[in-house]
Amino acid sequence: MAGYLTTHVLDTARGQPAAGLKIVLYALSGAARTVLAEVVTNADGRSDDPILPADRFAPGVYELVFHTGDYLRATGQAGAAPLFLDEVPIRFGISDAQAHYHVPLLLSPFGYSTYRGS
Repeated sequence: MAGYLTTHVLDTARGQPAAGLKIVLYALSGAARTVLAEVVTNADGRSDDPILPADRFAPGVYELVFHTGDYLRATGQAGAAPLFLDEVPIRFGISDAQAHYHVPLLLSPFGYSTYRGS
């Protein structure tokens, strides 16, 4: 079985999934940064399909950029400009081409956390 990458975003300040949040996935190689996918979270805070499906999945270094500022402004949580968290980049490595990698974001206007989920 080939691996794949998924993500989701939970709004911990509101206690619900973060719907309508834009996420961009990049592949990194040295100084090069290549866009692989761009998605917007659904009502469950997830992308409808894996952000990096099995047919494009490969070991390497990746970065997910969560466009949190747009989401926080849309939900009335932004506060004064400039925003504390306008974009949240998470850089991570994929070493196992057969594994499911899940990189969630737990978000509030002034903090976030992530982990390798299942």
